[in-house]
Amino acid sequence: MTSTATKPPVTAGPPSDASTRQFPLALRRLLHAREAGVFAALVALFLLGTVLSPTFAQSDNLLSVGQQIAQIGIMAVGATFVILNGEIDLSVGSTYALSAISTGMLISDGWSWPVAMFAGLAVGVLAGLFNGLAVVVLGVPSFIVTLGTLSVFRGIALLISDGAPISLSSSRPGVAEFNLLGQGRLFGLVPMQFVFFAVVAAIGVVLLARSRFGFNTYAVGGNQEAARLVGVNVKRVKLTAFVLSGFTAGLAGVLGLSFLSYVQGVTGQGLELTVISAVIIGGAALFGGSGTMWGTVIGVAFIGLLQNILNIKGISSFWQTVVTGLVIVAAVAADTWQRKRKTRA
Repeated sequence: MTSTATKPPVTAGPPSDASTRQFPLALRRLLHAREAGVFAALVALFLLGTVLSPTFAQSDNLLSVGQQIAQIGIMAVGATFVILNGEIDLSVGSTYALSAISTGMLISDGWSWPVAMFAGLAVGVLAGLFNGLAVVVLGVPSFIVTLGTLSVFRGIALLISDGAPISLSSSRPGVAEFNLLGQGRLFGLVPMQFVFFAVVAAIGVVLLARSRFGFNTYAVGGNQEAARLVGVNVKRVKLTAFVLSGFTAGLAGVLGLSFLSYVQGVTGQGLELTVISAVIIGGAALFGGSGTMWGTVIGVAFIGLLQNILNIKGISSFWQTVVTGLVIVAAVAADTWQRKRKTRA
C-alpha cells in the first residue's frame, strides 16, 4: 500500500512584506507624510469651493489664485528655512517694501531695470544678513531682532522715499519690459509670477531635501547642541537661512513692483503674518526641526484657495483676517497635540 501525504489546509494570514511592497511607493509616502493632513484639507477646501461657486474651478480663476499666492509663496520658501532652524523672521514684509522702494527709485532715476532689480535683490540679501548676524553673533533672540528690524527696514523705506509713493510710467525706457516680470504670462496663459514661484519652490525642495545644507537645517532645528557636537557649523546654517529669507522677500518685492508699477513705504504691512501662517499651516513645527518644503507649498495653496472662496462669496476682508487667524491657531494646536502624543508614546 502506498500512503498519500495530505497537505495542510491553506489559511489566510496577514499580508506579507512582498504584498505590502506592491503598494505604490509614492502613495505610502503620502499617507505617512507630515503634510498629508494638510493636503487632505486642501482637497476638501477645493471641493467646497467647487460646490459653492460654479466659477471656482474654472481655469481663469485658478490661474488668478496662482498669481495671487506667488509673492507669498516665494517669501514662504525662504521663511521655511528660518523656521526649521527654530528661528523666526518678522521683518519679511518690511524687507519686501524696502527692496521694492529701492528698485523703483533706481528705475525712476534712469537706471536700467536689470541693474535696478539686482540692487533690489541685494537690499533683500543685506537685510537678511543683518538679521542673521544679529542672531548668531550678538546672540539676540530672532524674535526680538526681527521685531526691531520690522520697524527699522520700514522706516528706511519711508525715509529714502520721503514717504511719497513711487509710480513707474510705462513711457520710461525699460519699464514695459520690467513689467512683464509681474504682468506677463508664459505662453500667454500662465502668470509669470506663478512661474517664478514654481522655480523658487522647486529650488527650495531640492535644497532642503537633497543637500547637506538641508540636512544640517533639520539637525540644527531638532537639537542645536547635538548638531554642534557632530561638527555642524550652527552659526553658518542659521545665517544662510536668514539670507535666503531676505533674498526671497526682496524678490517678492521686486515682482510686486513689476506687477503694480507702484509702491509706497507702507506696502507689505502684515505680509509677515501670512507668510509665517503658510509655513505653519503646511506642517512645519514652530520650534523647528520638522516640516517640508512641499508642506509649505500646500500651506500657501490652502491660504490662497481659502481667501479666493471668501472673496467669491463676498465675505468682508476683516472676516478673512479672522478666519486666517483661526486657521493658524488650529494648525499650531494640532502640531502641539501631535508632539505631546508622540512624547507619551
